[in-house]
Amino acid sequence: MATWPIGKLLFSMGLPAVFSMLIQALYNIVDTIYISQYSQDAMFAIGLVYPMQMVGLSLALGTGVGIGTLVSRRLGEKRKEDAGRVATTGIILALIHVVIIFLLGIFASKPFLGLYTDRAEIVELGFEYLSIVMCFNFGQMLSVCFERILQAQGNMIAPMISLIVGAVTNIVLDPILIFGYLGFPEMGMAGAAIATVAGQILGMIVVAVIAFKGDHEVKFHLKGFKMEADNVKKIYAVGLPTAIMNMISSVTTTLMNGVLVKYSENAVTSLSIYFKLQSFVFMPVFGFNQGALPILSYNYGAQDKDRYFKTAKLYMFTALGFMIVGTILFRFAPDLMLSFFAMDNSLKVIAEVTLKTIALSFIPAAVSIVFSTIMQSFGKGTMSMIQSILRQLGILIPCAYLLSALGGLDVVWYAYPIAEILVVLIFIPLVIKIYRNGFMGVE
Repeated sequence: MATWPIGKLLFSMGLPAVFSMLIQALYNIVDTIYISQYSQDAMFAIGLVYPMQMVGLSLALGTGVGIGTLVSRRLGEKRKEDAGRVATTGIILALIHVVIIFLLGIFASKPFLGLYTDRAEIVELGFEYLSIVMCFNFGQMLSVCFERILQAQGNMIAPMISLIVGAVTNIVLDPILIFGYLGFPEMGMAGAAIATVAGQILGMIVVAVIAFKGDHEVKFHLKGFKMEADNVKKIYAVGLPTAIMNMISSVTTTLMNGVLVKYSENAVTSLSIYFKLQSFVFMPVFGFNQGALPILSYNYGAQDKDRYFKTAKLYMFTALGFMIVGTILFRFAPDLMLSFFAMDNSLKVIAEVTLKTIALSFIPAAVSIVFSTIMQSFGKGTMSMIQSILRQLGILIPCAYLLSALGGLDVVWYAYPIAEILVVLIFIPLVIKIYRNGFMGVE
Protein backbone atom coordinates (compact mmCIF):
# COMPACT_ATOMS: atom_id res chain seq x y z
CA MET A 1 0.00 0.00 0.00
CA ALA A 2 2.77 2.40 0.92
CA THR A 3 5.50 1.53 -1.58
CA TRP A 4 4.14 -0.13 -4.73
CA PRO A 5 3.63 2.08 -7.79
CA ILE A 6 0.01 3.27 -7.82
CA GLY A 7 -0.78 1.78 -11.23
CA LYS A 8 0.55 -1.65 -10.32
CA LEU A 9 -1.24 -1.57 -6.96
CA LEU A 10 -4.62 -0.45 -8.34
CA PHE A 11 -4.70 -2.94 -11.18
CA SER A 12 -3.42 -5.87 -9.09
CA MET A 13 -6.21 -5.26 -6.57
CA GLY A 14 -8.90 -4.24 -9.03
CA LEU A 15 -8.60 -6.72 -11.90
CA PRO A 16 -9.68 -9.86 -9.94
CA ALA A 17 -12.78 -7.97 -8.77
CA VAL A 18 -13.45 -6.78 -12.33
CA PHE A 19 -13.24 -10.33 -13.62
CA SER A 20 -15.61 -11.59 -10.90
CA MET A 21 -18.11 -8.85 -11.64
CA LEU A 22 -18.02 -9.51 -15.38
CA ILE A 23 -18.85 -13.14 -14.61
CA GLN A 24 -21.76 -11.88 -12.51
CA ALA A 25 -22.89 -9.71 -15.44
CA LEU A 26 -22.75 -12.76 -17.70
CA TYR A 27 -24.86 -14.62 -15.14
CA ASN A 28 -27.49 -11.87 -15.34
CA ILE A 29 -27.76 -11.70 -19.12
CA VAL A 30 -27.81 -15.37 -20.15
CA ASP A 31 -31.37 -16.00 -18.90
CA THR A 32 -32.70 -13.00 -20.82
CA ILE A 33 -30.97 -13.99 -24.08
CA TYR A 34 -32.50 -17.47 -24.07
CA ILE A 35 -35.87 -16.28 -22.79
CA SER A 36 -36.02 -13.76 -25.66
CA GLN A 37 -35.84 -16.74 -28.02
CA TYR A 38 -38.64 -18.46 -26.10
CA SER A 39 -41.25 -15.68 -26.24
CA GLN A 40 -41.62 -11.90 -26.02
CA ASP A 41 -44.24 -12.27 -23.27
CA ALA A 42 -41.61 -14.09 -21.23
CA MET A 43 -39.21 -11.19 -21.85
CA PHE A 44 -41.80 -8.75 -20.52
CA ALA A 45 -42.34 -10.92 -17.44
CA ILE A 46 -38.58 -11.01 -16.77
CA GLY A 47 -38.52 -7.21 -16.88
CA LEU A 48 -41.31 -7.04 -14.30
CA VAL A 49 -39.76 -9.54 -11.85
CA TYR A 50 -36.27 -7.99 -11.92
CA PRO A 51 -36.84 -5.58 -8.98
CA MET A 52 -38.08 -8.36 -6.67
CA GLN A 53 -35.25 -10.63 -7.75
CA MET A 54 -32.84 -7.85 -6.75
CA VAL A 55 -34.23 -7.81 -3.19
CA GLY A 56 -32.70 -11.23 -2.54
CA LEU A 57 -29.34 -10.23 -4.03
CA SER A 58 -29.31 -6.94 -2.10
CA LEU A 59 -29.94 -8.71 1.20
CA ALA A 60 -27.22 -11.24 0.38
CA LEU A 61 -24.70 -8.51 -0.48
CA GLY A 62 -25.53 -6.52 2.63
CA THR A 63 -25.18 -9.56 4.88
CA GLY A 64 -21.95 -10.58 3.17
CA VAL A 65 -20.39 -7.12 3.50
CA GLY A 66 -21.36 -6.95 7.17
CA ILE A 67 -19.84 -10.37 7.89
CA GLY A 68 -16.69 -9.76 5.83
CA THR A 69 -16.01 -6.35 7.39
CA LEU A 70 -16.32 -7.64 10.96
CA VAL A 71 -14.30 -10.82 10.25
CA SER A 72 -11.53 -8.71 8.71
CA ARG A 73 -11.55 -6.39 11.73
CA ARG A 74 -11.31 -9.31 14.18
CA LEU A 75 -8.42 -10.82 12.23
CA GLY A 76 -6.65 -7.46 12.26
CA GLU A 77 -7.07 -7.43 16.04
CA LYS A 78 -5.53 -10.94 16.17
CA ARG A 79 -8.79 -12.37 17.53
CA LYS A 80 -9.15 -15.49 15.37
CA GLU A 81 -11.61 -17.27 17.67
CA ASP A 82 -13.88 -14.22 17.65
CA ALA A 83 -13.58 -14.04 13.85
CA GLY A 84 -14.83 -17.63 13.66
CA ARG A 85 -17.80 -16.82 15.89
CA VAL A 86 -18.64 -13.79 13.70
CA ALA A 87 -18.52 -15.97 10.58
CA THR A 88 -20.79 -18.59 12.17
CA THR A 89 -23.23 -15.89 13.33
CA GLY A 90 -23.30 -14.48 9.82
CA ILE A 91 -24.15 -17.81 8.23
CA ILE A 92 -27.03 -18.32 10.69
CA LEU A 93 -28.34 -14.81 9.89
CA ALA A 94 -28.09 -15.66 6.18
CA LEU A 95 -30.26 -18.75 6.76
CA ILE A 96 -32.85 -16.58 8.50
CA HIS A 97 -32.81 -14.25 5.49
CA VAL A 98 -33.35 -17.26 3.22
CA VAL A 99 -36.65 -17.93 5.02
CA ILE A 100 -37.70 -14.28 4.58
CA ILE A 101 -36.98 -14.36 0.83
CA PHE A 102 -38.79 -17.72 0.56
CA LEU A 103 -41.94 -16.24 2.10
CA LEU A 104 -41.74 -13.19 -0.19
CA GLY A 105 -41.46 -15.48 -3.18
CA ILE A 106 -44.57 -17.43 -2.20
CA PHE A 107 -46.84 -14.65 -1.00
CA ALA A 108 -45.65 -11.40 -2.64
CA SER A 109 -44.81 -12.41 -6.21
CA LYS A 110 -48.31 -12.42 -7.72
CA PRO A 111 -49.51 -9.24 -5.97
CA PHE A 112 -46.33 -7.48 -7.12
CA LEU A 113 -46.80 -8.56 -10.74
CA GLY A 114 -50.47 -7.58 -10.57
CA LEU A 115 -49.42 -3.96 -9.99
CA TYR A 116 -48.24 -3.71 -13.61
CA THR A 117 -50.40 -6.01 -15.69
CA ASP A 118 -53.85 -7.58 -15.66
CA ARG A 119 -52.82 -10.21 -18.22
CA ALA A 120 -53.09 -13.54 -16.40
CA GLU A 121 -50.54 -15.22 -18.67
CA ILE A 122 -47.87 -12.59 -17.80
CA VAL A 123 -48.58 -12.95 -14.07
CA GLU A 124 -48.24 -16.74 -14.35
CA LEU A 125 -45.00 -16.50 -16.34
CA GLY A 126 -43.51 -14.07 -13.84
CA PHE A 127 -44.65 -16.12 -10.85
CA GLU A 128 -43.28 -19.30 -12.41
CA TYR A 129 -39.82 -17.72 -12.62
CA LEU A 130 -39.82 -15.60 -9.46
CA SER A 131 -41.20 -18.24 -7.09
CA ILE A 132 -38.42 -20.68 -8.01
CA VAL A 133 -35.62 -18.08 -7.87
CA MET A 134 -36.76 -16.70 -4.50
CA CYS A 135 -37.78 -19.98 -2.86
CA PHE A 136 -34.39 -21.51 -3.67
CA ASN A 137 -32.45 -18.34 -2.84
CA PHE A 138 -30.25 -20.17 -0.31
CA GLY A 139 -27.60 -20.84 -2.97
CA GLN A 140 -27.12 -17.16 -3.74
CA MET A 141 -27.47 -16.01 -0.12
CA LEU A 142 -24.95 -18.46 1.34
CA SER A 143 -22.45 -18.28 -1.52
CA VAL A 144 -22.16 -14.48 -1.19
CA CYS A 145 -21.56 -14.81 2.56
CA PHE A 146 -18.93 -17.54 2.21
CA GLU A 147 -17.22 -15.51 -0.53
CA ARG A 148 -16.97 -12.45 1.74
CA ILE A 149 -15.61 -14.54 4.61
CA LEU A 150 -12.87 -15.88 2.35
CA GLN A 151 -12.14 -12.43 0.89
CA ALA A 152 -11.74 -11.08 4.43
CA GLN A 153 -8.85 -13.54 4.78
CA GLY A 154 -7.28 -12.39 1.51
CA ASN A 155 -8.55 -15.29 -0.61
CA MET A 156 -9.78 -13.74 -3.88
CA ILE A 157 -9.43 -16.92 -5.97
CA ALA A 158 -12.05 -19.18 -4.34
CA PRO A 159 -14.89 -16.66 -4.83
CA MET A 160 -13.88 -16.33 -8.48
CA ILE A 161 -13.93 -20.11 -8.95
CA SER A 162 -17.37 -20.23 -7.34
CA LEU A 163 -18.71 -17.59 -9.72
CA ILE A 164 -17.24 -19.38 -12.75
CA VAL A 165 -18.83 -22.69 -11.70
CA GLY A 166 -22.19 -20.97 -11.25
CA ALA A 167 -22.03 -19.07 -14.53
CA VAL A 168 -20.97 -22.10 -16.59
CA THR A 169 -23.72 -24.22 -15.01
CA ASN A 170 -26.32 -21.58 -15.82
CA ILE A 171 -25.12 -21.16 -19.41
CA VAL A 172 -25.12 -24.92 -20.07
CA LEU A 173 -28.48 -25.65 -18.42
CA ASP A 174 -30.44 -22.67 -19.79
CA PRO A 175 -31.05 -23.91 -23.35
CA ILE A 176 -31.42 -27.54 -22.21
CA LEU A 177 -34.15 -26.77 -19.68
CA ILE A 178 -35.88 -23.88 -21.47
CA PHE A 179 -36.28 -25.62 -24.84
CA GLY A 180 -36.17 -29.27 -23.74
CA TYR A 181 -32.94 -30.58 -25.27
CA LEU A 182 -31.14 -33.88 -24.49
CA GLY A 183 -34.34 -35.64 -23.47
CA PHE A 184 -35.42 -33.03 -20.92
CA PRO A 185 -38.99 -31.66 -21.10
CA GLU A 186 -39.48 -28.11 -22.38
CA MET A 187 -39.85 -26.03 -19.20
CA GLY A 188 -39.73 -22.45 -20.51
CA MET A 189 -39.57 -19.88 -17.69
CA ALA A 190 -39.35 -22.58 -15.03
CA GLY A 191 -36.34 -24.02 -16.86
CA ALA A 192 -34.59 -20.64 -16.87
CA ALA A 193 -35.24 -20.27 -13.14
CA ILE A 194 -34.02 -23.81 -12.38
CA ALA A 195 -30.83 -23.20 -14.38
CA THR A 196 -30.23 -20.01 -12.39
CA VAL A 197 -30.68 -21.57 -8.95
CA ALA A 198 -28.74 -24.69 -9.97
CA GLY A 199 -25.77 -22.48 -10.83
CA GLN A 200 -26.10 -20.62 -7.55
CA ILE A 201 -26.34 -23.81 -5.51
CA LEU A 202 -23.33 -25.46 -7.20
CA GLY A 203 -21.31 -22.26 -6.73
CA MET A 204 -22.35 -22.21 -3.08
CA ILE A 205 -21.28 -25.84 -2.58
CA VAL A 206 -17.84 -25.11 -4.05
CA VAL A 207 -17.17 -22.03 -1.92
CA ALA A 208 -18.65 -23.63 1.23
CA VAL A 209 -16.41 -26.71 0.91
CA ILE A 210 -13.38 -24.45 0.51
CA ALA A 211 -14.43 -22.32 3.50
CA PHE A 212 -15.01 -25.32 5.79
CA LYS A 213 -12.28 -27.71 4.62
CA GLY A 214 -9.45 -25.41 3.63
CA ASP A 215 -6.59 -24.32 5.85
CA HIS A 216 -7.95 -20.90 6.82
CA GLU A 217 -7.56 -18.54 9.75
CA VAL A 218 -11.32 -18.48 10.28
CA LYS A 219 -12.84 -21.65 11.73
CA PHE A 220 -16.59 -22.15 12.06
CA HIS A 221 -17.92 -22.96 15.54
CA LEU A 222 -21.08 -25.00 15.05
CA LYS A 223 -20.95 -27.31 18.08
CA GLY A 224 -22.43 -25.63 21.14
CA PHE A 225 -22.60 -22.31 19.30
CA LYS A 226 -24.62 -19.46 20.78
CA MET A 227 -25.60 -16.27 18.98
CA GLU A 228 -23.95 -13.15 20.41
CA ALA A 229 -26.12 -10.04 20.25
CA ASP A 230 -23.08 -7.77 19.88
CA ASN A 231 -21.91 -9.60 16.75
CA VAL A 232 -25.41 -9.51 15.26
CA LYS A 233 -25.64 -5.78 15.93
CA LYS A 234 -22.24 -5.05 14.37
CA ILE A 235 -22.93 -7.18 11.28
CA TYR A 236 -26.18 -5.31 10.68
CA ALA A 237 -24.58 -1.93 11.43
CA VAL A 238 -22.51 -2.32 8.26
CA GLY A 239 -24.72 -4.73 6.33
CA LEU A 240 -28.11 -3.03 6.48
CA PRO A 241 -26.98 0.30 4.92
CA THR A 242 -25.25 -1.70 2.19
CA ALA A 243 -28.41 -3.75 1.56
CA ILE A 244 -30.53 -0.60 1.50
CA MET A 245 -28.21 1.08 -1.00
CA ASN A 246 -28.42 -1.97 -3.24
CA MET A 247 -32.20 -2.09 -2.89
CA ILE A 248 -32.47 1.50 -4.10
CA SER A 249 -32.00 0.28 -7.66
CA SER A 250 -34.82 -2.22 -7.11
CA VAL A 251 -37.16 0.54 -5.91
CA THR A 252 -36.09 2.77 -8.79
CA THR A 253 -36.75 0.08 -11.38
CA THR A 254 -40.15 -0.65 -9.81
CA LEU A 255 -41.16 3.01 -10.05
CA MET A 256 -39.74 3.38 -13.57
CA ASN A 257 -41.72 0.33 -14.68
CA GLY A 258 -44.80 2.09 -13.33
CA VAL A 259 -44.06 5.02 -15.65
CA LEU A 260 -43.16 2.89 -18.66
CA VAL A 261 -45.99 0.35 -18.56
CA LYS A 262 -48.42 3.20 -19.28
CA TYR A 263 -46.80 3.46 -22.71
CA SER A 264 -46.37 -0.20 -23.59
CA GLU A 265 -45.08 -3.57 -22.43
CA ASN A 266 -42.19 -3.13 -24.86
CA ALA A 267 -41.03 -0.06 -22.93
CA VAL A 268 -40.63 -2.16 -19.77
CA THR A 269 -38.89 -4.92 -21.73
CA SER A 270 -36.47 -2.46 -23.34
CA LEU A 271 -35.44 -1.11 -19.93
CA SER A 272 -34.85 -4.69 -18.74
CA ILE A 273 -32.64 -5.34 -21.78
CA TYR A 274 -30.75 -2.12 -21.12
CA PHE A 275 -30.00 -3.15 -17.53
CA LYS A 276 -28.61 -6.50 -18.65
CA LEU A 277 -26.33 -4.85 -21.21
CA GLN A 278 -25.17 -1.86 -19.15
CA SER A 279 -23.81 -4.17 -16.45
CA PHE A 280 -20.89 -4.99 -18.78
CA VAL A 281 -19.99 -1.28 -18.76
CA PHE A 282 -20.62 -0.52 -15.08
CA MET A 283 -19.25 -3.74 -13.55
CA PRO A 284 -15.58 -3.00 -14.44
CA VAL A 285 -15.92 0.44 -12.85
CA PHE A 286 -17.36 -1.08 -9.67
CA GLY A 287 -14.64 -3.74 -9.78
CA PHE A 288 -11.91 -1.09 -9.74
CA ASN A 289 -13.82 0.54 -6.90
CA GLN A 290 -12.96 -2.52 -4.78
CA GLY A 291 -9.30 -1.95 -5.60
CA ALA A 292 -9.30 1.85 -5.26
CA LEU A 293 -11.20 2.17 -1.97
CA PRO A 294 -8.69 0.40 0.31
CA ILE A 295 -5.78 2.24 -1.37
CA LEU A 296 -7.46 5.62 -0.95
CA SER A 297 -8.45 4.81 2.64
CA TYR A 298 -4.90 3.71 3.49
CA ASN A 299 -3.32 6.86 2.06
CA TYR A 300 -5.85 9.10 3.77
CA GLY A 301 -4.99 7.37 7.06
CA ALA A 302 -1.29 7.81 6.31
CA GLN A 303 -1.93 11.44 5.28
CA ASP A 304 -0.04 10.79 2.04
CA LYS A 305 -1.70 13.43 -0.12
CA ASP A 306 0.42 12.73 -3.20
CA ARG A 307 -0.36 8.99 -3.39
CA TYR A 308 -4.01 9.65 -2.59
CA PHE A 309 -4.34 12.14 -5.45
CA LYS A 310 -2.53 9.85 -7.90
CA THR A 311 -4.83 6.94 -7.00
CA ALA A 312 -7.97 9.05 -7.33
CA LYS A 313 -6.82 10.46 -10.67
CA LEU A 314 -5.92 7.03 -12.10
CA TYR A 315 -9.25 5.57 -10.93
CA MET A 316 -11.12 8.51 -12.49
CA PHE A 317 -9.35 8.09 -15.86
CA THR A 318 -9.91 4.31 -15.76
CA ALA A 319 -13.64 4.75 -15.00
CA LEU A 320 -14.01 7.37 -17.72
CA GLY A 321 -12.23 5.09 -20.19
CA PHE A 322 -14.72 2.27 -19.64
CA MET A 323 -17.66 4.66 -19.83
CA ILE A 324 -16.44 6.33 -23.01
CA VAL A 325 -16.17 2.94 -24.72
CA GLY A 326 -19.64 2.06 -23.41
CA THR A 327 -21.09 5.33 -24.66
CA ILE A 328 -19.67 4.77 -28.15
CA LEU A 329 -21.06 1.22 -28.32
CA PHE A 330 -24.52 2.12 -27.03
CA ARG A 331 -24.81 5.30 -29.09
CA PHE A 332 -23.40 4.12 -32.40
CA ALA A 333 -23.80 0.33 -32.38
CA PRO A 334 -27.13 -0.43 -30.65
CA ASP A 335 -27.90 -3.00 -33.37
CA LEU A 336 -24.80 -4.94 -32.35
CA MET A 337 -25.77 -4.81 -28.68
CA LEU A 338 -29.34 -5.93 -29.36
CA SER A 339 -28.36 -8.70 -31.77
CA PHE A 340 -27.98 -11.09 -28.80
CA PHE A 341 -31.75 -10.97 -28.22
CA ALA A 342 -34.62 -12.24 -30.33
CA MET A 343 -37.23 -9.50 -30.69
CA ASP A 344 -39.78 -8.12 -33.13
CA ASN A 345 -39.26 -4.82 -34.92
CA SER A 346 -41.52 -2.78 -32.63
CA LEU A 347 -39.47 -3.75 -29.57
CA LYS A 348 -36.20 -3.22 -31.43
CA VAL A 349 -37.14 0.37 -32.34
CA ILE A 350 -37.89 1.24 -28.70
CA ALA A 351 -34.82 -0.58 -27.39
CA GLU A 352 -32.49 1.28 -29.78
CA VAL A 353 -33.78 4.65 -28.55
CA THR A 354 -33.46 3.44 -24.94
CA LEU A 355 -29.80 2.44 -25.36
CA LYS A 356 -28.83 5.54 -27.32
CA THR A 357 -30.43 7.97 -24.87
CA ILE A 358 -29.46 6.44 -21.53
CA ALA A 359 -25.88 6.07 -22.81
CA LEU A 360 -25.60 9.86 -22.43
CA SER A 361 -25.54 9.24 -18.67
CA PHE A 362 -22.48 6.97 -18.70
CA ILE A 363 -19.71 9.60 -18.49
CA PRO A 364 -21.27 11.65 -15.66
CA ALA A 365 -22.10 8.33 -13.93
CA ALA A 366 -18.38 7.47 -13.93
CA VAL A 367 -17.63 10.75 -12.16
CA SER A 368 -20.42 10.07 -9.63
CA ILE A 369 -19.10 6.60 -8.84
CA VAL A 370 -15.56 7.92 -8.28
CA PHE A 371 -16.94 10.71 -6.09
CA SER A 372 -18.77 8.10 -4.01
CA THR A 373 -15.56 6.11 -3.56
CA ILE A 374 -13.67 9.24 -2.48
CA MET A 375 -16.33 10.09 0.10
CA GLN A 376 -16.27 6.55 1.48
CA SER A 377 -12.47 6.67 1.78
CA PHE A 378 -12.78 9.76 4.01
CA GLY A 379 -15.37 7.98 6.17
CA LYS A 380 -18.28 9.97 4.72
CA GLY A 381 -20.51 6.93 4.25
CA THR A 382 -23.72 8.85 4.91
CA MET A 383 -22.83 11.45 2.29
CA SER A 384 -22.11 8.67 -0.19
CA MET A 385 -25.48 7.07 0.57
CA ILE A 386 -27.26 10.40 0.03
CA GLN A 387 -25.53 10.76 -3.33
CA SER A 388 -26.61 7.24 -4.32
CA ILE A 389 -30.21 7.95 -3.32
CA LEU A 390 -30.21 11.17 -5.36
CA ARG A 391 -28.67 9.46 -8.39
CA GLN A 392 -31.01 6.52 -8.52
CA LEU A 393 -34.16 7.78 -6.87
CA GLY A 394 -34.35 11.37 -5.64
CA ILE A 395 -33.78 13.11 -8.97
CA LEU A 396 -34.31 10.35 -11.53
CA ILE A 397 -37.88 9.35 -10.65
CA PRO A 398 -39.39 12.85 -10.28
CA CYS A 399 -37.64 13.80 -13.52
CA ALA A 400 -39.10 10.72 -15.28
CA TYR A 401 -42.63 11.58 -14.11
CA LEU A 402 -42.19 15.20 -15.23
CA LEU A 403 -40.84 14.24 -18.66
CA SER A 404 -43.64 11.69 -19.02
CA ALA A 405 -46.19 14.46 -18.48
CA LEU A 406 -44.42 16.80 -20.93
CA GLY A 407 -43.67 14.41 -23.79
CA GLY A 408 -43.72 10.84 -25.07
CA LEU A 409 -41.70 7.74 -24.26
CA ASP A 410 -38.61 8.90 -26.14
CA VAL A 411 -38.38 11.91 -23.82
CA VAL A 412 -38.67 9.87 -20.59
CA TRP A 413 -35.29 8.18 -21.16
CA TYR A 414 -33.55 11.58 -20.79
CA ALA A 415 -34.30 11.41 -17.05
CA TYR A 416 -31.18 9.23 -16.70
CA PRO A 417 -28.56 11.64 -18.12
CA ILE A 418 -30.28 14.64 -16.49
CA ALA A 419 -30.14 12.97 -13.06
CA GLU A 420 -26.47 11.99 -13.43
CA ILE A 421 -25.38 15.45 -14.60
CA LEU A 422 -27.25 17.23 -11.79
CA VAL A 423 -25.74 14.94 -9.14
CA VAL A 424 -22.21 15.61 -10.42
CA LEU A 425 -22.82 19.37 -10.36
CA ILE A 426 -24.18 19.18 -6.81
CA PHE A 427 -21.32 17.07 -5.45
CA ILE A 428 -18.29 18.70 -7.14
CA PRO A 429 -17.96 21.42 -4.45
CA LEU A 430 -18.77 18.94 -1.65
CA VAL A 431 -16.08 16.46 -2.73
CA ILE A 432 -13.51 19.27 -3.11
CA LYS A 433 -14.34 20.48 0.42
CA ILE A 434 -14.07 16.93 1.87
CA TYR A 435 -10.70 16.44 0.13
CA ARG A 436 -9.29 19.76 1.38
CA ASN A 437 -10.48 19.19 4.94
CA GLY A 438 -9.09 15.64 4.90
CA PHE A 439 -5.58 16.83 4.03
CA MET A 440 -5.66 20.15 5.85
CA GLY A 441 -2.14 21.17 6.74
CA VAL A 442 -0.55 18.58 4.43
CA GLU A 443 1.69 20.00 1.71
